[in-house]
Amino acid sequence: MSEQEGGNGSSKSSSLTNYEEALEALSSLIIRRTRADGSNFGDQFDVLFVYLKMLDLEEQISNMKIIHVAGTKGKGSTCTFTESILRNCGFRTGLFTSPHLIDIRERFRLNGIEISQEKFLAYFWWCYDRLKEKTDDNVPMPNYFRFLALLAFKIFAEEQVDVAIMEVGLGGKYDATNVVKEPIVCGITSLGYDHMEILGNTLGEIAGEKAGIFKDRIPAFTVPQPEEAMHVLEDKASKLNVPLQVVPPLDAKLLNGLTLGLEGEHQYLNAALAIALCSTWLKRTGNIGDAYLERTDTLPEQFIKGLTSASLQGRAQIVSDMHFKNDQSNELVFFLDGAHSPESMEVCARWFSLAIKDNSPDEMLFHRQLDNPKSSHDVVKMQHGERGAQRKSAPILLFNCLTVRDPQLLLPRLMETCADHGVYFKKALFVPSLSVYNKVGSQASTTLTDSQVDLSWQIALQRVWENLMQGKKAGTITDIVPEELKDDIEMSASNCEHSAVFSSLPVAIKWLRDRSQQNQSVRFQVLVTGSLHLVGDVLKLVKK
Repeated sequence: MSEQEGGNGSSKSSSLTNYEEALEALSSLIIRRTRADGSNFGDQFDVLFVYLKMLDLEEQISNMKIIHVAGTKGKGSTCTFTESILRNCGFRTGLFTSPHLIDIRERFRLNGIEISQEKFLAYFWWCYDRLKEKTDDNVPMPNYFRFLALLAFKIFAEEQVDVAIMEVGLGGKYDATNVVKEPIVCGITSLGYDHMEILGNTLGEIAGEKAGIFKDRIPAFTVPQPEEAMHVLEDKASKLNVPLQVVPPLDAKLLNGLTLGLEGEHQYLNAALAIALCSTWLKRTGNIGDAYLERTDTLPEQFIKGLTSASLQGRAQIVSDMHFKNDQSNELVFFLDGAHSPESMEVCARWFSLAIKDNSPDEMLFHRQLDNPKSSHDVVKMQHGERGAQRKSAPILLFNCLTVRDPQLLLPRLMETCADHGVYFKKALFVPSLSVYNKVGSQASTTLTDSQVDLSWQIALQRVWENLMQGKKAGTITDIVPEELKDDIEMSASNCEHSAVFSSLPVAIKWLRDRSQQNQSVRFQVLVTGSLHLVGDVLKLVKK
């Protein structure tokens, strides 16, 4: 692609690498607005089709065999299962998801692997320079997510993928991915309350936004939904002549004794939806006949392999702290899940509670770690071995969430679900984000000193937690808090009996490591949740 080469004009700073220059350019597209502003054409949905013309993408998108997925919970998991199944069926796949945890290139996967830096740069500068040349005050540059969606379409078109799996970023109707006019099949994952400041205050309103991806006569699938949401989905489908089907959870027996690649009971719903999407895609693209779709007693080997080998960072992921990789006497393990809605918080709490149980009959709960399954399994053996049985367990919560979330909905659900399983956090640690939202890449970490960081939100989170703890009956919590965790936390900005606020994530991680070294009779099990951004930041620190 000669037109792609060298598109990174000479005006850019020579002190940055080409990749850093691209991330700087991408950062310039991040805006604070979260809702369309009718006074600015650049914020309106229709302008997306102008961008498609500028990038000559209209015909290419119309020729793509696209699977389009919206929903509140499970979009990323469903898309991951879908991609893995079709890749194992022998097709060249393109997968676009959000957000990324460590590197922006995670959002663009070709055959299950994030796009190479070389290809990313070629396609990035081709799109960025062309849009920069053609946009003006009336049609400004697209914002951050819109640009990424356009870039995904460009990548998948040029790479000639057999199938493009597109995860909706937010909502559906006005999402940048919804420029797709004729997908092969659509999916709606579990619906719940999230992004209500944009999508609406009722499940019906939220369902209406998600159903915006439905297209005339294009088949769609969903999972069992609350009645209010299902009524809206069915109504929208009826008006567009969309054959909408509800899929039940996957029967685990169909996996022939194997387990899903993604942990948690809820994944059997996402897996079932992925199976329906793949089966319909295969049928509508002429790769299988009707007879296959009628079979409910078996799954093809390729489907089973796709479901059991799927992997997704930051969802029910267990990572042993690499800081102690050469010291088997220290045990600090992070349980990572980017749950950030009340419903997903409950699912996360259930998974964590089962995963940390001593002498669990199902050690497979521990065996998934994306980058190195073997080392994760070693964590299991270490936790269930003779030495592990002699240790006290110290579940710790490491939490942050966006200010648009309601901690009074999230934290009670988390605490109560864990308590139902007999799990009580010995300490809750609240930290500000390491990443900032107007930068991408290596420049995205905050450089403020501790005294400059605004911790008012974290202190508010702490207050909610302390109120919840004090609402418990005397004797149920304080009696099981190890003495070693009751000492003063010298590095915290605000330390209470059951919680602490730290001025930064690295400081909190240092405190955990110090405590792990000082208390080798304690097994520290840290649940990191509330925000995928927090999960990504922790991964960056503990996998070094």
